[in-house]
Amino acid sequence: MAQERVVYLNGNIVPESEATVSIHDRGFLLGDAVFDTTRTFEHSIFKLHEHLDRLFDSLTYVRIDPGMSKSRMADLTMEVLEANLPLLEEGDDYWVTQRVSRGVRGSSDPTVIVECHPIPFAQRASYYRDGLRVITPSVRRTPPESISPRAKTHNYLNLVLADLEVKERDPDAWAILLDLNGNLAEGEGSNFFIVRDGALATPKPQYVLGGISRETTFELAH
Repeated sequence: MAQERVVYLNGNIVPESEATVSIHDRGFLLGDAVFDTTRTFEHSIFKLHEHLDRLFDSLTYVRIDPGMSKSRMADLTMEVLEANLPLLEEGDDYWVTQRVSRGVRGSSDPTVIVECHPIPFAQRASYYRDGLRVITPSVRRTPPESISPRAKTHNYLNLVLADLEVKERDPDAWAILLDLNGNLAEGEGSNFFIVRDGALATPKPQYVLGGISRETTFELAH
């Protein structure tokens, strides 16, 4: 049995430790890349096709051609996942991510990666047991007039700076950003919902990432 996770990288499935990206890749240099991430539940992947729909919407928005069809991306995702599943312990699960950059500067070939990463359940257990403190930082969410928050790009600096500001005040708190109008928007990898007067309230979709988990919350609420 393999003792190391594998990834898909530009046509090959290789051990994670051997997967390298050029220092001239535009995803590294400029954040010129998109990604999407789903997860497994009891080792079964969750809403893969919905996540790939969003990935390809993001690719269209930033005008990157991944060089493959959506069905091929789905097949590669399952191939990588199935190769990595034997390394999971019972009760553990993976995040499963596809990443596509515009490629090395001066080249027309994209960089395409499919990877798995164990979900840090133990690290986040206290959030479920004790709750999670939330702080709204001074950093505002990038407005849709600048770049659409509905595209899941590699450029997370806006969210990173907000999180750093919050962590200086409370290392255990989570940043939820406001939009330029002063309304709640979202955090890094997180949507915001509140139940009030028997109704579920959440920010308008033009200001936040159209999350698959967000849509699933709507389904459960109905």
